[in-house]
Amino acid sequence: MLNISNNQLHKTVDLKDFKSGKIIFTKEYYKAFNKFLLVFACIGLIALFLPWTQNISGKGLVTTLTPNQRPQTIQSQIPGRIEEWFVTEGDFVKKGDTILRISEVKSDYFDQRLIERTSDQINAKSSSVNAYQGKVAALKRQVNALKQEQRLKIEQTKNKLLQSKLKVKSDSIDFEAAKTNTLIAEKQYNRTQTLQSEGLKAVKDVEDKRLKLQATQAKLISQENKLLASRNNILNAQLELSRINATYTDKISKSQSDMYTAQSSGFDAEAQVSKLENSRSNYSVRNSLLYITAPQNGFINKAIKGGIGGTFKAGDDLVGIMPEKYDLAVETFVRPIDLPLLHIGDKMRVQFDGWPAIVFSGWPNASYGTYGAKVIAIENFISPNGKYRVLIAPDTTDYNWPEGIRVGSGAKTIALLEDVPIYFEMWRQLNSFPPNYYQPEGTKSDTKKK
Repeated sequence: MLNISNNQLHKTVDLKDFKSGKIIFTKEYYKAFNKFLLVFACIGLIALFLPWTQNISGKGLVTTLTPNQRPQTIQSQIPGRIEEWFVTEGDFVKKGDTILRISEVKSDYFDQRLIERTSDQINAKSSSVNAYQGKVAALKRQVNALKQEQRLKIEQTKNKLLQSKLKVKSDSIDFEAAKTNTLIAEKQYNRTQTLQSEGLKAVKDVEDKRLKLQATQAKLISQENKLLASRNNILNAQLELSRINATYTDKISKSQSDMYTAQSSGFDAEAQVSKLENSRSNYSVRNSLLYITAPQNGFINKAIKGGIGGTFKAGDDLVGIMPEKYDLAVETFVRPIDLPLLHIGDKMRVQFDGWPAIVFSGWPNASYGTYGAKVIAIENFISPNGKYRVLIAPDTTDYNWPEGIRVGSGAKTIALLEDVPIYFEMWRQLNSFPPNYYQPEGTKSDTKKK
């Protein structure tokens, strides 16, 4: 009956000659069934040429479009101890509303008058700075006075030196005159003595000339002494000038050293004032951190650190908050092999958990309960689950997403690719080939332009 041998019985034996054959082949439903199979085969053949939209499916979660709209936890920048709660879970808070009050746990900040005492220290150090500035000003005046006195002393000594030099000139002239007088007196004495020996002059005349010679010699010695004394006065004036320079340089250097020391101490005091002001500012900011406030309008989700008196470290999560206003989006994950097929702006369909849907992945227009979306971001680094994260937002040209969707609920996504015949898609699925690689129309036109 299988007709696998060369002896084909259905050609030599007519099955209608048998009783059972007559019963079967003469029934009306047999003819109808044959017609049905023929019609079904024709419809199936035609269906193989119908268009089928290739797609990439994935699973993800509902999130928000921008990071500042996503659920967040509030931390404290400083370690502390919970003292008082001002909200309960589910409360709506506005930006700046106080959520809880904490207290310090470090002994360095236990003093209730810490800011006031720091201000007193700043005032004291500021007074010290003013005192040093006054001392520097006084020393500057002292240095100026010493410089002026040195200048006057130097001028006085220079005048004295000039007088000594002029006195030396005068004494040297007198000394030369005395030398000339002595020479003349000596010649006159010798001449008189010669005349007296010849009997032309008396002895008295010789004695007078001798007295005059001795007088001129004494005057010469006196003038020489005066000249040496004048020269000595020049040396004394020069020595005095050098001594004045040395003395006042030492005094001025000492005053300048004291002035620089006062300036250094003043700068150190200013640095301490600046440090204390910084500490006071930090203390003021730290006091403001004792009240944990809401960073934006939203709803309190969960108190992570509950109770009163519990301590925590800096950066520990204290309470969770959900922003009041947010724009929904879906983050889905695709396989690395499918990533090159996705582009920014591609159309996608989304099915949300809890919302009834009838999905025909190959005919998105015939699906029910799915909503339009488009790709707005594709992650460039693989996620811990071994897939790439894709962020999609609502498609404004499609139906609005349901209002009852909450952030964190599950979603299934279908990325719509090229339209191909059904027979091609069946062949691709049987061979486990990836969907066709394609470029969006905008990208193709841009490439051609380039």
